[in-house]
Amino acid sequence: MQTQLCELLGIEYPILQGGMAWVATAELAAAVSRAGGLGIIGAGNMPPKLLEREIKRVREYTERPFGVNVYYLSPFVEEIIETVIRNRVPVVTTGAGNPGRHIHRLQENGTKIIPVVVSVALAKRLARLGVDAVIAEGMECGGHIGELTTMALVPQVVDAVDIPVIAAGGIADGRGLAAALALGAQGVQLGTRFVCARECTVHQNFKDMILKAGDRDTVVTGASTGHPVRVIKNRFSREFQRREAAGASRAELEALGIGKLRAAARDGDIQWGSVMAGQIAGLIRREMSAAEIIQEIVGEAKEVITSWKGVF
Repeated sequence: MQTQLCELLGIEYPILQGGMAWVATAELAAAVSRAGGLGIIGAGNMPPKLLEREIKRVREYTERPFGVNVYYLSPFVEEIIETVIRNRVPVVTTGAGNPGRHIHRLQENGTKIIPVVVSVALAKRLARLGVDAVIAEGMECGGHIGELTTMALVPQVVDAVDIPVIAAGGIADGRGLAAALALGAQGVQLGTRFVCARECTVHQNFKDMILKAGDRDTVVTGASTGHPVRVIKNRFSREFQRREAAGASRAELEALGIGKLRAAARDGDIQWGSVMAGQIAGLIRREMSAAEIIQEIVGEAKEVITSWKGVF
């Protein structure tokens, strides 16, 4: 299953692993890349020295291409970019900001740059700046979300830009990959599904909460702050929503959320931590290796696409 994206990134299958902070470590990124996808380290608010260590660890595990997700709200963003350039990271995905000021230096260094977009306008603006591809992410995803669904967003972005589009949000299996390709995307990015990869080092409590989730078990918090986040319902999300409904200030709500993702992902506090996961969590029922996940998705997508021949 080769698309233009595979050629661009030097990967076997058009599957990217989301660069989730506190979740997407070297172990997971390397496992996904070894399996033929593109593994991505989630830099988040990671200090540059820690990121450099993670990059080196990925290269100890695999010689295949990998990426780093740069979070533009990080206080270390400039140092993170320098670390990426110094270590010649093959691919950078970006979120929560405009990477325009760094595009030229990254590409001069041989790095492909692929921002996450949640609107057609942003996709067009970044395409004009010369990015290599975009990830069109619908609001079904876990973590920070936009306003449009994947089904609505992806084909509009595909029509608006002449660079590869990667679909994200609400995709966990081969049916999702086949649907994304039908919408004109060149590949997919999966986050929640890879949280339940065996190589993912998050706390087992975090994984178990996803594995037990149903179709209506996620909720969006923080809409009033301008930074809505999708999480699995728990005591923290209910308290956040209670304060939000009572008119709490943006500063109070943001203070309430500080450190909560780490508490859930690393410490296993799934009641007062932020268990970021997408609506697709209800489809995930068991842990598998990254290689098994990718092979299952690709095999199912091929079966779905082949079955279309008998319909049309």
